[in-house]
This record gives sequence, structure tokens and C-alpha cells, in this order.
Amino acid sequence: MPQTPPFSAMFDSSGYNRNLYQSAEDSCGGLYYHDNNLLSGSLEALIQHLVPNVDYYPDRTYIFTFLLSSRLFMHPYELMAKVCHLCVEHQRLSDPDSDKNQMRKIAPKILQLLTEWTETFPYDFRDERMMRNLKDLAHRIASGEETYRKNVQQMMQCLIRKLAALSQYEEVLAKISSTSTDRLTVLKTKPQSIQRDIITVCNDPYTLAQQLTHIELERLNYIGPEEFVQAFVQKGPLDNDKSCYGERKKTRNLEAYVEWFNRLSYLVATEICMPVKKKHRARMIEYFIDVARECFNIGNFNSLMAIISGMNMSPVSRLKKTWAKVKTAKFDILEHQMDPSSNFYNYRTALRGAAQRSLTAHSSREKIVIPFFSLLIKDIYFLNEGCANRLPNGHVNFEKFWELAKQVSEFMTWKQVECPFERDRKILQYLITVPVFSEDALYLASYESEGPENHIEKDRWKSLRSSLLGRV
Repeated sequence: MPQTPPFSAMFDSSGYNRNLYQSAEDSCGGLYYHDNNLLSGSLEALIQHLVPNVDYYPDRTYIFTFLLSSRLFMHPYELMAKVCHLCVEHQRLSDPDSDKNQMRKIAPKILQLLTEWTETFPYDFRDERMMRNLKDLAHRIASGEETYRKNVQQMMQCLIRKLAALSQYEEVLAKISSTSTDRLTVLKTKPQSIQRDIITVCNDPYTLAQQLTHIELERLNYIGPEEFVQAFVQKGPLDNDKSCYGERKKTRNLEAYVEWFNRLSYLVATEICMPVKKKHRARMIEYFIDVARECFNIGNFNSLMAIISGMNMSPVSRLKKTWAKVKTAKFDILEHQMDPSSNFYNYRTALRGAAQRSLTAHSSREKIVIPFFSLLIKDIYFLNEGCANRLPNGHVNFEKFWELAKQVSEFMTWKQVECPFERDRKILQYLITVPVFSEDALYLASYESEGPENHIEKDRWKSLRSSLLGRV
């Protein structure tokens, strides 16, 4: 049985594995190689290359890269139908008199391909057509021998578990967003209900950084690799098929993760602008600087960037009297690390360091790498925009997709890390559900703390007081 190595071992430094199995007919069968590296091919030839036969099993890097990128050219269910058809036709699985020996050689390989697909891209199988084809092919294999029946059963159970966990996660997210309210509304109706601030819930910055890492890793874990590519799928004007890409948002978990980043930024700004006393606001800023520093040490760059973004929001940065009371040396170092100049050069260096540490790590704690997510999406977006999907001769530009798969596979390694810190339900609950200020409410709280400095701010303050508080 072909073994599936961990993601980190899949791609070498040049972006793809050198050990692509190349049989003689591939080089002239619609696939183009250079130095034994697959550079391009017709879509049909690439699909053929995915399907195992008695003497051949595709390289794992190829399987991942093709399954990831093929959705830019066809629906996953269409690919699945073609793969099933090729398996049945080639291997004469439909022929009851087919050679049992032949079946014994090919069945484990087909099963392995299906297992890799269901394990790495389980969300593809939320589509009933995918599931139908999978069950049909699995049934043909299982009817052969008892061992295959067990393996098929195991594969199906594992897939169903993953899809059930995803549905549960999405329900929780939906519940959280349906009950979330603006902090100002809560303050006006039940001022006593939010007497707590984050320091009363968790006075230790290290613990808070660890709980933030819990949330980050949980949300990362639910993002399917295909969501990065699905974000670029263009629906053609003739594509009226709503059922695959229309009904169910294909990038939902990716979007939920970006929303979490925004929430954390607003939560930080809210906690800083809320206190009436200047010394309390200064203490809150120093607290978040310590949390951000610990996030950096852990390798949680996404929370770190969200905290810095929250502290740099105008309603916070304009509080000059508050900032005058803060020891900002530590904050300056963090800002320097996340400085966007030279295409985030400092951050990228720190990320490479964390990724290196992760590769040689012995403990889960050292394995943690949580990238600044918006930048990761931006990098993948520019890689996609910067190169054509097809070459002038109509071939699929596979060189581009090796690079895309390399970036996504690195993310896959990071998202599989188990969070080593103990969960604290009370703190997690607060971080995920406590109401935060809207942008207008933040400005109002900021002006109430330190009065307007010019006519523009004065006018804005007046209009916010009347619209949000009903006071003139």
C-alpha cells in the first residue's frame, strides 16, 4: 500500500517533489516534463495521470496539487465522475469475470486514492453527487474481498465524522453571530451587566495569549485547503448550476476566520476605550502589549497582528494623554516586527524562523505556527493573479499549481498542530461572545475619555452623541 507521508515532507525546497513517477508513455501522452518535473499537460492527460493502474500509483504531491487546482477548471463532482469512470473502465471492475488477481493488485491503489481525497478534501463530499460516486466505486471495491470491505468502511466512517464535526462547528458559529450585540446597546439597556473587563476575567497576559491560541488553532483547523482556491473560482455566465457553488458557500470557514481577526481587533480597542480613568486605560494598553509579546513568542502571529491593529485604530491612537503614561518600548519592538514595509520583510523573517523551529520541534508548544492570515491569502491571491492557469497551447500551467500547492501544504502542516495549553472555558467564552463597540461607538468612547482636539472632532462628537446616545 502506498504510504502517505506528513505534509511537511511532501514538497522539497523548489516547490515540488523530484520523485514524480514518469513512465515512458507520459512524456508523449499530453504531459510535458522538464528535468523529470511535470510542467504542463492537457486536462484530460492530467486526469489520466491521477488514476492508478496495476503498475503505477501517482505521487502524493501530484494528487494534492491536482485535486487542489482542478477545481479552477471543473467541479469536483465532475472530476470524481471521470475518475470513477476511468477506474471502472481501465480495471474492468464492471466485468464480473475480470481477473481476481488483477483486482487484488489494483483495488488497494484505488482505495488509497479515495482515502487521500476524503482525508485531505473532505468538504468536497458535502455534495451528494460526490458521495454517490464515492459509494458506488467503494462498493465495487468492497465486494471483492473482506479486507477491502473493512478499509472502505473505515474510510467512510472517518469522512462522515469529519463532515459531522464541520456541521457542528458551523452551527456554533451561526449561534454566536446571531446572539452577538453591540456593546453600546448593552451598556444603555443593562449598564450593570458589563462591569467586567478583560483583566478581571484574566489578569495574566500569558494565559490570555494561550487562550487566543486555542481559538486560532480551532478555527484554522476547520479551513479546507480548497477554500484558498475556491475563492478564485469564477462562475461563468452560462454556469446555471447553483447546487455546487451556489447554495453552500465554499469559503465559509475561511471567512469566519477573517471575521475572528476583525473581532479581536475591535475587542482590543473596546477594552482600551472603555475605562473612564486614564490610568486604567494605560494599564489596559500595557496589558495588551504583554499579551501581544507572548503571542509572538508562541508563534501566534495572527492574534499578534489583530492586537496591534486594534491598538493602532484611530479611536485608540488619538488618546495621547493615555499613551503618555504607557511604557511603549515593548510596543515599538512589536510594531517593528510587524512593519508592513518591504512587503512585511521583518514578519516574513520571523515566520520563517517559527516554521524552522516547528520542523525540528519535540514539543507541541514549539510546533505552533499561526500565520498572519490576511497576508497569506493575499500572497496566494497574487500568485493566482500573476500567472495564467493555461498556457497558449491550451495546456494547464502545472508549474503555477506546484507553487500554489506548496504554499497551501505549508498551511496544512500548521493547522494540524494540537494546542498544548489547557483550555479555560470562562476566558474563551468572554473572548468569543462579549459584546464589542462598533467603530462609531469606539470614537464616541474615545472622545468621552479625551475630548475632541479640533472642529472636525467636535462636530463628529456632537453627531455621535445625538445618534448613539440620543443626547445633544
